[in-house]
Amino acid sequence: MEGHGLLSMPGVGFFGMLIIGLLAGYIAEKVTASDHGLLTNLLVGIAGSFVGGTLANLLNIEFYGWLGNLIVASVGAVLLIWIWRKFSGSETS
Repeated sequence: MEGHGLLSMPGVGFFGMLIIGLLAGYIAEKVTASDHGLLTNLLVGIAGSFVGGTLANLLNIEFYGWLGNLIVASVGAVLLIWIWRKFSGSETS
């Protein structure tokens, strides 16, 4: 079993993580009809990758490479935005 650091995604490296984070945040922004800036998309995407990766591991779902990480990060980012809206009482943001 290969270990991974807190700020890494298996098989994509640091800069790949940044690109996937931006894309995942952008996808989540569009799916949830939100309006965020570039930095917020990056942060939501990276946090989403952690949430999505954790859920995938708990459900024994394996994911690899760019596409796998992008899907998992996007699902996690959408989930984060949805949870944020439920707890903050905000319908748009």
